[in-house]
Amino acid sequence: MKKVAVLLAEGFEEIEALTVVDVLRRAGINCDMVSISNEEVKGAHNIIVKSDKILNQDIENYDMVVCPGGLPGAEYLSKNETVLEVIKKFNKMENKYIAAICASPAMVLPNAGIEKDRYITSYPGENFENLLENANYVDELVVVDGNLITSRGPATTLLFAYKLVDILGGDSNSLKEGMLWNMLEKE
Repeated sequence: MKKVAVLLAEGFEEIEALTVVDVLRRAGINCDMVSISNEEVKGAHNIIVKSDKILNQDIENYDMVVCPGGLPGAEYLSKNETVLEVIKKFNKMENKYIAAICASPAMVLPNAGIEKDRYITSYPGENFENLLENANYVDELVVVDGNLITSRGPATTLLFAYKLVDILGGDSNSLKEGMLWNMLEKE
């Protein structure tokens, strides 16, 4: 069974982290909330979440790492040496995935040095797009470039999570139906 680590740092965007966890677990994918520091982590909107694990070297046993956005959460992820090292390693390995949404594609990926010439999207605006000057910035909701999956922000989180399910071998179509996403697509 595939294993996913959603990384939590103080100030993470709750919608992006918790929606991904919820959707992956609904799909039967083993998904842990992994804090980079303390067991309890406060999100950007003062929601406190109890993580499943604290970041350590067993992070390399996961198939995918997900970096939610939110500030200062994305900034903390971008400065954490263990996070950056695992992203660098996953980038070089087959069947390992890196997913980032909102501010994280622009903040974390360049600090890990994996953005060069990659197709990436992020939260819109010059502040973030300028951080991706070595990447091929794409103005789309979800972008997949090999083992790298990026997305825009809170409103795109369900699309992002469904894409992660498909990449990990799950069936997002049945989830979309059960979660009534198919009703939105008809609008």
